[in-house]
Amino acid sequence: MASMRDIKRRKSSVQSTQQITKAMKLVSTVKLQRAKGRAEKSKTYLSFMYDTVASMLSKAGTVNHPFLMAGESTKKAVIVITANRGLAGGYNSNIVKLIKNSDFKKEDLLLYTIGTKGRDALARLGYTIAADYSEVIDEPMYSDAMEISKKLLEEFAAGRIGEIYVAYTGFKNTVTHVPTLLKLLPVKVEDDRPQSEDHQAVMEFEPECEEAIDLIIPKYITSLIYGALIESVASENGARMQAMDSATSNADDMISKLSLLYNRARQSSITQELTEIIAGAEAIS
Repeated sequence: MASMRDIKRRKSSVQSTQQITKAMKLVSTVKLQRAKGRAEKSKTYLSFMYDTVASMLSKAGTVNHPFLMAGESTKKAVIVITANRGLAGGYNSNIVKLIKNSDFKKEDLLLYTIGTKGRDALARLGYTIAADYSEVIDEPMYSDAMEISKKLLEEFAAGRIGEIYVAYTGFKNTVTHVPTLLKLLPVKVEDDRPQSEDHQAVMEFEPECEEAIDLIIPKYITSLIYGALIESVASENGARMQAMDSATSNADDMISKLSLLYNRARQSSITQELTEIIAGAEAIS
């Protein structure tokens, strides 16, 4: 059995760690509420943008446009969104697994990473990091998504990449976060997805369909990237809050067990001292 001093030192260490996990949980809870609000507010805009593009493509019919067809290049660009910090359960590792378990060949992928955790893990696995925007994830803005979108669209137009995807963690609610791989280009909307009643008006545009697509698709791609960023931030803080809550509960269990061990060790020490005193007294008498 460990000595009373060792048990006391271990208990003190666990209590100190518990104070840190409690503080991190509180910080994550505050950040989650703010990120959750941004994610929920953006969903209306993203839904409207989706319906707009769906209506436009439906009206356009079989128009030939570069944004609607895969490029000749076999290279695929993937925007990988993770975090700059750990202690968030499986949040970062789930995105890395999503890339590893995809049907893409490693040599065909060009990764545009947002978040140092995913960047470092995928670089160690031998993936090509084409560009890094890790500073963006701390406080994502629409202008950041626009910059990334502009860069990728230029690469797509130049024929250096044939398809564009984004890998992020979708935010469903506080406890449910879904790793998602979403195709951005070439654009293809789901024909069976129902449009909301507010957005079922006939889409009219002029002068030409191609010009309208040139204008709307970059905004559409930028919106999807921005939506992925803010959902990922909400998911990260939700995952970290859960992880810290679990760590705090585990620390409570450990403190209880260590207190019990300490009391047993103390009782054993007292019993031994009494036994020695009684034995000494009998020897003298």
